[in-house]
Amino acid sequence: MDRTDRAIIAHLTGNGRLTNTELADRVGLSPSPCLRRVRQLESDGVITGYHASVAPEALGRGFRVLVHVEMSVQDKGTIEAFEETVAGFDEVVHCLRLFGQPDYVLWVAVPDLATYERFYLNRLTGLPGVARTNSQFTMKTVKSTPGLGLPTA
Repeated sequence: MDRTDRAIIAHLTGNGRLTNTELADRVGLSPSPCLRRVRQLESDGVITGYHASVAPEALGRGFRVLVHVEMSVQDKGTIEAFEETVAGFDEVVHCLRLFGQPDYVLWVAVPDLATYERFYLNRLTGLPGVARTNSQFTMKTVKSTPGLGLPTA
């Protein structure tokens, strides 16, 4: 990846709705070579998609919780079952498996504290292998960098 590719990525990360002509002008290319580069970045898996950034509050999911999960059982079956189940929870918007403790970090987005409590008690803590959890509530988003595969809310 060269300087032009990085400029393309920076501009598309800031505004994924740029037309190819606008993008080409901003990075100093003509439209055809610019489009070839964008398609190559997509083909190489550098650009993985284009998404609208939506205010969670507008979707009734403005209460965000960072949840640390420690597992008591580390066998393959338990891990796979946990991950498959968590991936199916609509409330979980981001899940990372970590090296060390905690074993998982989850971002949960729900309407309010009462909804989170129901999700926590009725679904999350009952999963096989879960030993401990620690919930941290988001007070304020100070910085969120779009395009890096991290939750933006």
